[in-house]
Amino acid sequence: MSGPNLDDYLQQGIYGQKEINPDERRKFLGTLRERVVIALTQAQVREENVFTEVEDSLKSNREATLLLNGNIDYAYLSKYIKLASKYNVEYTIVTNNEHNSEIGLVIAQEYAVDKEDIYVTQKKIEYVESKEKKGLLSGFTKLFKK
Repeated sequence: MSGPNLDDYLQQGIYGQKEINPDERRKFLGTLRERVVIALTQAQVREENVFTEVEDSLKSNREATLLLNGNIDYAYLSKYIKLASKYNVEYTIVTNNEHNSEIGLVIAQEYAVDKEDIYVTQKKIEYVESKEKKGLLSGFTKLFKK
């Protein structure tokens, strides 16, 4: 059989246009995972400083689109919007009222790039351990030493 029939038109009218990988599109702010160059979580977008990886990706992918999660306060998004404007990269603020993705920022191409590692890793914070043990037992030993 060739072409859509009346039933196909009715189904499309009732349920809407068929979409490929709708869960993946919701997660990656309307694009597919294979098109993503780099992604940040919402927590990473809320950090004070701009990630250098994002700036480098915007410099080298000027034809890409910057997608920002509209569920994040504009104050956090503005630094990335300024960066996109600086490098003449298009940006879109994507708000999905039905699903809030954990992804906060995506730089995506119009075609598949199939990049293996798209997530920016968190900066590792090293904590200096004190030489003195702290705990319930050490508190009691201090009391009885006196």
